[in-house]
Amino acid sequence: MPELPEVETVRRGLAPVLEGQVIVQADVNRPDLRWPFPDRMADRLTGARIERLRRRSKYILADLDRGETLLIHLGMSGRMLISGGIVGDFVHAHAAPAKHDHVVLHMGQGARITFNDARRFGAMDLMATDSAPDHWLMRDLGPEPFANDFNEDYLIGRLAGRSMPIKSALLDQRIVAGLGNIYVCEVLHRAGINPARKAGRIAARRVAGLVPLIRQVLEEAIAAGGSSLRDYRQADGELGYFQHGFAVYGREGQPCITPGCAGTVARIVQSGRSSFFCPLCQR
Repeated sequence: MPELPEVETVRRGLAPVLEGQVIVQADVNRPDLRWPFPDRMADRLTGARIERLRRRSKYILADLDRGETLLIHLGMSGRMLISGGIVGDFVHAHAAPAKHDHVVLHMGQGARITFNDARRFGAMDLMATDSAPDHWLMRDLGPEPFANDFNEDYLIGRLAGRSMPIKSALLDQRIVAGLGNIYVCEVLHRAGINPARKAGRIAARRVAGLVPLIRQVLEEAIAAGGSSLRDYRQADGELGYFQHGFAVYGREGQPCITPGCAGTVARIVQSGRSSFFCPLCQR
């Protein structure tokens, strides 16, 4: 599932060809993805100008000049691909329609944005922009990792007294929005914290230290274009490459890269997800 860095990378790739542009035609080629599309989605998008493209947690939000916002969730295999528009230094020609091209946006300057989703776990929805924070997918989300209200005091307060593992706490979207399995594993390794440690039993100074580490890992991942493990692609079709710098994720049985550590990366399962960590240097 794409996490914050992957979604932010896609948003940044789409922004130059979407922001300020009119959707000349919207093609909706099926009635649903993970959930049914909203009523008359093609008609409501056709002719609308995209005023702003933003991200909330793992969702891309396109604010339209009609007072509505298009929510896009990539799901497990969703891709937003650009053709006929300039992406970096290149112009990508329009590809022939593919089997899983479920939504296609034809933009005013000739670009085409295609939402391709082979597994159909992605989603799109339309809502009033003013009420977007109350949408059922977003109303319970915690602060963004880069926001001012996500700070040391906030995180210490939210984790105080909690008996859940620290890994589970950081994955809880009500505590902090956008973090996923890959990046929490990497953050906890840098912090030297075992993913099974109870969140409320970790010293406040160590909890405080998680805030800058979370931002550091996410910034590095965004700069690398995210992590491509299976289906994820950037908006220009290229792979991200942060996975080449993983310290622990997916490295079970390999040596820990922490200087001076003789440990071996281990894997445990927490809430159905693999946690990778070094038992020697993560306490």
